[in-house]
Amino acid sequence: MHHNINAEETALLSTEIELLMRERQSLLKVAGAAASLIAELHSGDLPTTTVEVADLLAESVNALAEETLQDALTSIQARISL
Repeated sequence: MHHNINAEETALLSTEIELLMRERQSLLKVAGAAASLIAELHSGDLPTTTVEVADLLAESVNALAEETLQDALTSIQARISL
């Protein structure tokens, strides 16, 4: 059965895509800031529990696709000097 997408459905899809793109930008900023923070940490200066959490964060950042990580770093580049 073929179903035509009407103008209302198209508008709803467009709105949802815009929301997802804004959320992606926010998440890229978070990932970029996390990557920058991890790069600047000196684990010897941190309590053990903080190092464990930083390791978990580092693993999560390292699991990102290279292109996504680059997008994340680019998204924060204007805010910090890398």
